[in-house]
Amino acid sequence: MKFTKMIFAALISALFLSSCTTDPTVEPTPHVSLGTYDSGVLILNQGRWTYNNSEISFISLNLNAMENNIFSTVNSPKVLGDIGQDIGFYGDFAYIVMNVSNKIEIVNRYTMISTGTITGLNNPRYIAFANGKAYVTNWGVPTVTTDDYIAIIDLSSNTITSTIPVIEGPEKIIENAGKLYVAQYGGYGIGSSISVIDIATGVTSTIVTGELPQTMQIDNGFLWVCCQGNQYGSPQTPGYIIKYNLATNQMVQTYGFSNATIHPAHLTVFGSNGYYTIGSGVYKFALNAPALPTAPVFTSAAENLYGFAIRNTHIYIGDATNAFGTNGKVMVYSLGTAGSSGAIGTLEKTHTVGIGPAGFYFNQ
Repeated sequence: MKFTKMIFAALISALFLSSCTTDPTVEPTPHVSLGTYDSGVLILNQGRWTYNNSEISFISLNLNAMENNIFSTVNSPKVLGDIGQDIGFYGDFAYIVMNVSNKIEIVNRYTMISTGTITGLNNPRYIAFANGKAYVTNWGVPTVTTDDYIAIIDLSSNTITSTIPVIEGPEKIIENAGKLYVAQYGGYGIGSSISVIDIATGVTSTIVTGELPQTMQIDNGFLWVCCQGNQYGSPQTPGYIIKYNLATNQMVQTYGFSNATIHPAHLTVFGSNGYYTIGSGVYKFALNAPALPTAPVFTSAAENLYGFAIRNTHIYIGDATNAFGTNGKVMVYSLGTAGSSGAIGTLEKTHTVGIGPAGFYFNQ
């Protein structure tokens, strides 16, 4: 009996080892699709203010398959709503934050089938997740400076259980190691800080930044922040790219712009490089560089560069054409790395999508 068990164990071990082999002659396990919209990117088209025409487009990772209006197609006659602001993935679900509609639509991220709606929000902006909960930034009434907050949502019931007050204009939110990092963009005002909220204790501290912190990304123990600078007032103020040590929340590197009319956006850390945009130009710098470049690595064809993302060997750019008056475009450029089909900035594909393509969410 013991011998039989030993033979059985040996066979199981052999099967396990063969399934984990890196032998190039062994066929890899094929990807099993989880739905129509697996292995691609979801594009959040914000739509026009008060037109209730926000929508989602899909482009496959090989760039060949493309479909527009996938939310309304799957869930007709239901429409997504007014001003799609952000999408967050948690498990098999996508949580679509609808700013003007004051709700979050929940769908299966691979099939787009609607599974529920979260209401009770007030001017919601961006979403993050931790420990079975969602954390959503809310502006409240835009003209009131004291009613801004983070909504805490229990994902088992999809209900708001509590709120955390923050200063005016909370925008992008990131969770890392039990803390929430909230970019205080300023709402209708001008913000210049990041709120750091300890999830366990609720204690909030502050990181001082430049004006209008627009993009945040955490990489290898550091927080990178792109501050646009005030481009709306007079005089204008310059933008900054700042690197913070997350262990201390102390600034360790600051990259400034000499001209106050230059306003960077869309900071993205990818590999050992950082990328950002100014107007339609795309800039690239090494993360250990002493200074930022003086010229773009390439200039996109975007009329109004509104969305930006990097994935694998591609740079995705959303173009909100004609001041949101017509359908926008997504332009996919080569990143110029190993596996790319061309040098950085080579245009590989252009697709017409919905109005105001603002966000790219990679679904695989």
